[in-house]
Amino acid sequence: MPPKKNANTSKANKSKAVGTGKEEKKGGNAVKVRHILCEKQSKILEALEKLKAGEKFNEIATTYSEDKARSGGDLGWMTRGSMVGLFQEAAFALPISSISSPIYTDPPIKTKFGYHIIMVEGKR
Repeated sequence: MPPKKNANTSKANKSKAVGTGKEEKKGGNAVKVRHILCEKQSKILEALEKLKAGEKFNEIATTYSEDKARSGGDLGWMTRGSMVGLFQEAAFALPISSISSPIYTDPPIKTKFGYHIIMVEGKR
């Protein structure tokens, strides 16, 4: 019986943690993620200013991103362990948002690939 009680407790904690930031660190194994990737910091900062001015994330990604996910920056569903360290940490810490009203990493995240602005469209 005690293991079942612990399992129920953890489920209850996850449901209570919604919106507190705790759920993102504990729960979920995949995120539907978009990003803008630029090699140079000056270019990513220019893209960030466009986002702050209210432009849509997918349009900025198509214009500025330097990777193969140029179709609005959509990387699709990514699982834990399939992303580089800081990118993964940021992706799982972000709340779910939309391309027209994105919640994104600010400042951009630096990885071995360059500078990223990341947003999350879904979690599971």
